Amino acid sequence: MRQETFALSQKELQRVTVISACLKGELACASRGRPSHRRMPDAKRKNILRLARTTYAGFNDHHLAEKLNEVEGLTVSRECLRRLLRAAGLGSPRKRRPPAHRQRRPRVAREGELVQLDGSPHDWLEGRGPQLTALGMQDDASGKILAAQFFPAETAEGYFHLLQSVLRRFGIPVAFYGDRSGIFVRNDDHWTQEEELAGQRQPTQFGRALADLSITFMVAQSPQAKGRVERLWGVLQDRLRSELRLAAACDLPSANRVLHHFIADYNRRFARVPREAAKAWRLAPADLTRVCAFRHDRVVSNDNVVQWQGQRFQIPPQHRRFSFAGATVQLYQALDGRVSLFYGDTRLQHTSLQRG
Repeated sequence: MRQETFALSQKELQRVTVISACLKGELACASRGRPSHRRMPDAKRKNILRLARTTYAGFNDHHLAEKLNEVEGLTVSRECLRRLLRAAGLGSPRKRRPPAHRQRRPRVAREGELVQLDGSPHDWLEGRGPQLTALGMQDDASGKILAAQFFPAETAEGYFHLLQSVLRRFGIPVAFYGDRSGIFVRNDDHWTQEEELAGQRQPTQFGRALADLSITFMVAQSPQAKGRVERLWGVLQDRLRSELRLAAACDLPSANRVLHHFIADYNRRFARVPREAAKAWRLAPADLTRVCAFRHDRVVSNDNVVQWQGQRFQIPPQHRRFSFAGATVQLYQALDGRVSLFYGDTRLQHTSLQRG
């Protein structure tokens, strides 16, 4: 009698092996139908689900796993947590869209070679307080958040605060990369007579500061071109918003305190090592009050008075010059509101005059 030959799949072969071992008494099935000894204890499962529904409601799976492990002392893997949450009907609050086919721009090689800057107006406090705008500067090579802060709105003053922080902590970068905001570049069609005579536009206040520091500003032609910093806002609108909720932040000062601690945690988790160890930062000037300030050119009147925004400043005789009548001087308004007058690189003594 001719024997037939059957081809078995790997799965079928494994079943035959297990059945054969059972028939020979080499394998017992005593655990069949019983829960695994590695199954999470019921008390722990209930505690995790309670925290997911209350204290950490709205946290994504990865973020929640970090909080459970680091804050609550409940060791659980992200995948195990995901299965537990889905079985309990708790879906991820972050809906992921299918990735679009784009080719990402390679990161620059050195830290300080390119810094991306942008703002994100968002309901960061989820109705607990005022609408806020987050401004941030991110290193392109490492992905590190260099500076970030909440402000009532996106303004040049806010970016000056961030620029000052970066200059003090790291130094001068080679280039900035941002959008066509009127804070960074001139977008209006109005040319002053002086600009027409010179054949070029005067920069914005922020653009003037970058020029003084010899920093190149690169303009992104579309939001997609700023993909890296746009992805940063996506992460922050998820993770940071959850942290703000957890801390019950309800105003600008409390939101900035949470953000200050969040930056260090974000950089620890997500920053990467640049391709080159050498850094591109340059040494920043010691006095940044003139750099990160608003500058206005003013012509001194015949009585040696400078007028600006309803204020009058008297220039007394200086060491090397008795009168500045008719001269063009530079008025600097620092971030703390203080006003200083310069004639070239010479700082001028002055007094404020009372109105009237």
